[in-house]
Amino acid sequence: QINFVACQLFALLAAFWFRIYLSPSHASSAVRHAFATLFGIYFAVFCFGWYSIHLFVLVMMNYGIMTMASIPNIHRYSFAVAMGYLTLCHISRIYIFHYGILTTDFSGPLMIITQKITTLACQLHDGIGRQAEELTAEQNRLAVKSRPSLLEYLSYLLNFMSIIAGPCSNYKDYIAFIEGRHVHMKLLEVNWKQKGYDRLPDPSPTGAVVYKLCITLVSLILFLTLTKNFPMAYIIDNEFLDKTPFLSRLGYLYVVTQAAKPKYYFAWTLADAVNNAAGYGFSGVDERGTFRWDLLSNLNIWNIE
Repeated sequence: QINFVACQLFALLAAFWFRIYLSPSHASSAVRHAFATLFGIYFAVFCFGWYSIHLFVLVMMNYGIMTMASIPNIHRYSFAVAMGYLTLCHISRIYIFHYGILTTDFSGPLMIITQKITTLACQLHDGIGRQAEELTAEQNRLAVKSRPSLLEYLSYLLNFMSIIAGPCSNYKDYIAFIEGRHVHMKLLEVNWKQKGYDRLPDPSPTGAVVYKLCITLVSLILFLTLTKNFPMAYIIDNEFLDKTPFLSRLGYLYVVTQAAKPKYYFAWTLADAVNNAAGYGFSGVDERGTFRWDLLSNLNIWNIE
């Protein structure tokens, strides 16, 4: 868990550096792809050790499918292989290792990569294997018209911004971000001139990043405070099981479950902040003329609660 937090904090710093010094005006798309991929691989190895090999095996197996499978079946094969490999990893983790591996284990990133693999495969099938009139407006917008190169594929799946804790994003949005078209595309979608701007604005993600970092700080404080006062391990204590009334046990179980939630709020909101810090996640302008940075989101805490 310490490695996880260290990786995400370093990723946050790297994201700011990436946005400022490797912006599309300073670096080519290939350089941005390569940097994002290499840092992502490093973070995965640092955080999960040799278990990270599972991530790379899954990615390369599905790249083979992506390049060789027929378009009518590419989404089926990709889903079967990705979900099958993920399932086998879960089974081995439970029944072979008996959860005796890293507390923050590789299955989280593996699930994110599985989401991305199947998402891209379906969007590629929509873009090449189906007619435009067969698709919904959203499918048309996200349809991928050509198979990605190896570098693009690796960057999409293994980039340092999302490899540890997500969130999953659409391939076309990610490529537009790398190529520097991401923000302009979203501004054109909302017709920025009608929002009161006389020239194309250049929105900064700093406000969104600070806001999300404040949420992560509050989540961390809540987690440390609540878990200290309501330890999870107490629910398997013999005295608790034998002498505590059923309703009291049920109430305590509910409390410790709620106390564990801020840990996930912390991790997933920090991951959102990392993407925004890199300049990824702009979704347009709201009715008040405020820039929105919620294109990518692991969760909505308010709706959950």
